[in-house]
Amino acid sequence: MSTENKSKSNNNNKRKQRYLPHNKAVKKGGYPLKPGVQGFFITCDGGRERQASQEAINVLDSFYEELVNGTASKRKLEELPNKPVNKKIKFAYSDSDDDDDNENGDTQNDKEDEEQRGTDIARDGNDGSLENEELDPQKEEGKCCENKTEGNRDADTEDGKNHENKEAKAEEQAAKEKCLEKDAAKFEKVISDKRDETSIDKLIEAELEELKDKSKRLFNNLDSGCNGVIFIQMRKRDGDPSPSDIVRHTMTSVASTRKHMSRFILRVLPVEVTCYPSEEEISRAIKPLIERYFPAETQTPQKFAVLYEARANTGVDRMKIINAVAKSIPEPHKVDLNNPDRSIVVQIARTVCSIGVVEKYKELAKYNLRQLQSSKQ
Repeated sequence: MSTENKSKSNNNNKRKQRYLPHNKAVKKGGYPLKPGVQGFFITCDGGRERQASQEAINVLDSFYEELVNGTASKRKLEELPNKPVNKKIKFAYSDSDDDDDNENGDTQNDKEDEEQRGTDIARDGNDGSLENEELDPQKEEGKCCENKTEGNRDADTEDGKNHENKEAKAEEQAAKEKCLEKDAAKFEKVISDKRDETSIDKLIEAELEELKDKSKRLFNNLDSGCNGVIFIQMRKRDGDPSPSDIVRHTMTSVASTRKHMSRFILRVLPVEVTCYPSEEEISRAIKPLIERYFPAETQTPQKFAVLYEARANTGVDRMKIINAVAKSIPEPHKVDLNNPDRSIVVQIARTVCSIGVVEKYKELAKYNLRQLQSSKQ
């Protein structure tokens, strides 16, 4: 009996060990969205956060490239001249020059041959008249003259052949030089193509390494901790446009073209400051935004409105946050909830407060990308 009980207990222990790994507690990572970052606060369809984050990164990246490369292309077009500059270019070895030289040489040779023939004919006529008028010894002298003229003709033909041989050799040398130049140009092109290929390969490898390293990415997804909300962090570099510039360019271009850009994204709001949701933290963090968008010394005061929205946080008083933001703006600027020039958007998700400044909030369908890309009614 004891042996049977031992065997049963051993079997039970083995069965329990099989299920032990499934009973271990799952370690959850830290909350990724923290104060001190800037980017984009985006709402999407519930349960589609992963697809919406990938879609948002692609859309923002495309509009970021348009915004950065658009100014450079305009500058290049302005630098081009309005009228083309017409210039005659003469090459050292061209077919037209060789043809002209050959034609000039042929005409000169033809003229020389005609002159020689004319002199020969005149001599022949003179010889005939002398034969008729003079006696037989003078005929012998005419024969000698004829022999001399025949010798001159033979010498002329030899000179013409030598001249033709020289021209043929010159043409062959020119053709060889052309072939050498063409081969050298082809060789240089091959070398340059290989260099370009190596440089392109190096650039692609560098880009792939940057994509693998999350710390070097321009746009990165952060978990907001709320259903239907994603946060895209932007690591801004020197000379890069701000998140508000990118969002403004995106909304204006979509509103003008009505082109379908996304499937899951709803609202896209820029975030330039993130902090903890308290009156002291908000009033301290919003100072750089006020200096940039609402300066104290200005001749054109602006109208503003404060928009507040909170998710997964019920311990924050709405009016206290709105008053803290409104009191931090200097006097020349006034509150206008109906027709504001700029709107200060305050979004609270759990324990993080995101603040951004937008223009034409109502005119651009409250920055709702789905409504802007829909057809006009």
